Amino acid sequence: MDSDRISSKVVDNRVCGWLPSNSLGPRGRTRRCGTTLRWRRRVIHNQTTNLTPGGRPRAADATVDWPRERWVALADRMLGSVQPFASPQHALITPPGPEGGYGRAVDGLEGFARTFLIAGFRLAGERGAGLDELAEWYARGLAAGVDPASPERWVRLDEHAQAKVEAASLALVLDMTRPWVWDRLSARTQQQVVDYLAPAVGDTTYPRINWVWFRLVVQTFLRSVGGPFSLGEMEEDLATHDGFERADGWMADGAERSFDHYVGWALHLYPTLWARMDGAQDLARRRRDKDVAALDRYLQDAVALVGADGSPLLQGRSLVYRFAAAAPFWVGALAQVPSVSPGRLRHAATTVVQHFVDRGAPDARGLLTLGWYDQWPRLAQAYSGPSSPYWAAKGLLGLALPADHPLWASPAEPLPVEVEDTLRAVRAPGWVVSGTRSDGIVRVVNHGTDHAVEGQLVGDSPLYARLGYSTASAPLLDEESWREPLDQSVVLVDDAGRATHRAGMRTLTAHVQDDVDGHLAVAASTGLAHWLAPEAQQEHHGSGYAGTAEPAGNLTVVSLVRGPWELRLVRVEALTSSEPTSLRLRVGGWALAGPDVAEAPTADGAAVAGPRAWSSLCTVVGHATAGVTRRTDASPLGEPALVPWLMFPVLVGAWIAVLVELSGDRSSSPQGPCTAVLGNVSDGEAVSVTWPDGVGTSTRLEL
Repeated sequence: MDSDRISSKVVDNRVCGWLPSNSLGPRGRTRRCGTTLRWRRRVIHNQTTNLTPGGRPRAADATVDWPRERWVALADRMLGSVQPFASPQHALITPPGPEGGYGRAVDGLEGFARTFLIAGFRLAGERGAGLDELAEWYARGLAAGVDPASPERWVRLDEHAQAKVEAASLALVLDMTRPWVWDRLSARTQQQVVDYLAPAVGDTTYPRINWVWFRLVVQTFLRSVGGPFSLGEMEEDLATHDGFERADGWMADGAERSFDHYVGWALHLYPTLWARMDGAQDLARRRRDKDVAALDRYLQDAVALVGADGSPLLQGRSLVYRFAAAAPFWVGALAQVPSVSPGRLRHAATTVVQHFVDRGAPDARGLLTLGWYDQWPRLAQAYSGPSSPYWAAKGLLGLALPADHPLWASPAEPLPVEVEDTLRAVRAPGWVVSGTRSDGIVRVVNHGTDHAVEGQLVGDSPLYARLGYSTASAPLLDEESWREPLDQSVVLVDDAGRATHRAGMRTLTAHVQDDVDGHLAVAASTGLAHWLAPEAQQEHHGSGYAGTAEPAGNLTVVSLVRGPWELRLVRVEALTSSEPTSLRLRVGGWALAGPDVAEAPTADGAAVAGPRAWSSLCTVVGHATAGVTRRTDASPLGEPALVPWLMFPVLVGAWIAVLVELSGDRSSSPQGPCTAVLGNVSDGEAVSVTWPDGVGTSTRLEL
């Protein structure tokens, strides 16, 4: 059963709620609970924790999901909690916190537009019934925001680029809630909305990434209300989107190898919602089958990337959007994809959102902050402000489905990792994915994503270019980690202690081997390792640092993956100029964070352990010294963060091998030795491995 109970909070002897229109106070001003306005706030009481007695995240119940009423309660709590931070006419909602990178005017617009998404989903799901007060509250803010003479007027699309992002949310919700908001606006306000959105037409400055959808959605709405639009630009944006397509339903966010949560919460979300807009019908009709097929294929991978405890993969930018990661599962339900059942889609969305709610996001005030669970500003990008986390609203998209929608009655079906150990290759980002049922952890071994292009010598972004990401760990994000890769890395280190970067590497393979020689996943990449002297000013939008690159040598890395283990094979192919004796080869493991994480004893390697996970490196081929590095203010998961590493001498042309482990239930996993024998075969090289559980595999290295 759900561990939370729902109650109504009584304030001033009245139950706060979406009050009827006659609750307006003097001069039409709505009264606030405690200040000037009364709202219903469904208070969520965590009666139990979703952790095991040992402190490890407990898997969500695969047979019981939140009822729709629980989702309503969360949405209402979030909406009610931001109301005290609204301007008098409601156009600007600015939650507490330091001013964002784009200034207070943008912060206020973001707060309105992003919470308007939640309000829109509520209105659509109830078909407007009983929510007149909610519709009126946001309509009032809308009228003030688009009025150029209002002291609360919004920053315009031609004044600040961020307004283009928020305008798409406004347009999307206005279309979705047309009978309850748009149709009730005065003719004057409707025209001012059109005037506010109109600069999107003819604007060629939208970046050719997921932003193409912001121009397209706005023009689609304008088209439906008799405003200006350009059919040529709309078709151009669709063509640009199609250019993002990669293998198996995946899409890159632009020309770079940018694979992250934007694939789901933007590049698959917008096509489905846009196709339902009044102004899109003729354009959407001819591409609907293709878009749904791509979404369907993507979701088959996406459900395998969620941990049993509901944690999304901690990879990519904008992680402060948290449970926006649930959005693609609701989108799949809306689109009625054929390959992933409604019950599994709903369960995936539920576990993701519940993961954060159980861990304090929203916080005790009902607010979302810049962080993962708690506030941790380092997780944000330079463009983020106190309202930015409310893109998490997309994770509540399911509320747009009314109570009588079949999805809500579909039996819950577990995530893949809740059923069995999973092993799969995801070709587009160059990932192999291993999920283990015993601990519920999903791990990604990355040989193709770096937020760069092949051959580009830039810095490694910790959010994209590390060798591994998981649902139980986070990459280190302190300043030093942007400059000198440590966790989940293979680097050359010089006498000055400089570590190389690998961005621009070439993917060699990412596949699952399932034959007489064993069942395992194989991924590999090769590239020019390079030191980087970073430029003084960095954009901080998620990409690796720009700077002057100095080539060090060519490295090839091969990952053989089974269960919680990766056998990482590394070979220095050649050095650019340095002598081998002046360099060392360092292999970094999984970072663990939290007050109870400490160095752990292990033979032939290094390990760190906490109540929720174990991270270790063990030398299999070669001779190494071992160590553990401790960092502070480096992880959104807690203080401190510890990383095990091994340091090898550089032997050009020779393989070294390291067993890399991340597990959450090591007490029940085999602890035998791992051995590897590398040798030549008729058409190349092969490696025979005996794994800690005693299973033997043999793999041909096709490099």
